Amino acid sequence: MTQKNIGSKSGPVYLDYAATSPVDESVAAVMMDCLTLAGTFANPASRSHVYGWQAEEKVEAARGQVAELLQCDPREIVWTSGATESNNLALKGVFEKLNYCGHLITSVIEHKAILDPSVWLEERGVEVTRLQPDERGLITPEQLQAALRPETKLVSLMWVNNEIGIINPINELVEVCHAAGVLMHTDAAQAVGKIDIDLSSSAVDLLSLSGHKFYAPKGVGALFVRRSAQPSVTLQMHGGGQERGLRSGTLPTHQLAGIGAAAQLAKDEMQEVMPAIAKLRDRLWQGIADLPNVRRNGAEKFVSPFHLNVCFAGLDGEVLLLSLRDIAVSTGSACASASMAPSYVLTALGLSGADAHSSIRLSLGRYTTTADIDRSIAHIRDVVIKLQRL
Repeated sequence: MTQKNIGSKSGPVYLDYAATSPVDESVAAVMMDCLTLAGTFANPASRSHVYGWQAEEKVEAARGQVAELLQCDPREIVWTSGATESNNLALKGVFEKLNYCGHLITSVIEHKAILDPSVWLEERGVEVTRLQPDERGLITPEQLQAALRPETKLVSLMWVNNEIGIINPINELVEVCHAAGVLMHTDAAQAVGKIDIDLSSSAVDLLSLSGHKFYAPKGVGALFVRRSAQPSVTLQMHGGGQERGLRSGTLPTHQLAGIGAAAQLAKDEMQEVMPAIAKLRDRLWQGIADLPNVRRNGAEKFVSPFHLNVCFAGLDGEVLLLSLRDIAVSTGSACASASMAPSYVLTALGLSGADAHSSIRLSLGRYTTTADIDRSIAHIRDVVIKLQRL
């Protein structure tokens, strides 16, 4: 496993990998080769000359690398700008095809990139049911079964929650959906490249991913659309008809080469990285678990190796964040970091507003080292003890 501390003795330790990961140096090199005159710079849609053919080869090679990571057919990968666009294409694409009729099931702890399109669809006539997770953060097959209706057309539930790292039983949820003839979509932005995903055995119909969650550049992602589900999705961006008519727009060769290289790296290292990261995450938790009024949010089982969400009851979350100057952490989703409201994910699990405000997300990545963890433990303990005295 490649390990490199991206911080320094004078800079903060980076523990915000759930928000974004740095581009790996090998990935950056692949991208640079597609940006200059000496490299593969042309439009991959230009099929009238060799430069365009070369760019198209790069794009299709990357499609194959992402498909290999997911264990699916490359023709089922539709390039997008990231999971937000993929989520919009999946949800709006399905219900526009149905003239905004029917029923959507999702949950109250989805990312805003699911919750906001759900409201948009609701305003246009789609009925929406938002499931409440249990105290662990899980959506159970029994819950989903009870929520299904004859008019249900799509279920959208995230594979791994971005704040607490809980892993939903997606394969069991898919079985419930398909037994009722319902399509299943999952926002897998926090899952791809971090846990094993095998779409040759999982029957998920639609899956969203973002490259910047697994060491690819920001601004690129994909929507997996199973071939059997492709007729059920209407494009949302009109133009040149790229991506087999599902997503128009000139493809960014350098971005796609980057996500392909990152996917290959994730596949090659996953079996080594996952247990190593889980061990570091557990070391971090064990180093602070004995502090007064400290508890872990969500379940300790069914959780991503990369996530740890901790409540420091009685402390103000914003004061805590400002005091933790030696580590880079967040209180929740980066997309909601400007909001002063408590985390809607944590309050849905039953935490009070005060306890949700007192919680922070600690997320690890491939470059996290034992030294980073030990330094973080010492700093957290020092800060929390001082603030509790105050």
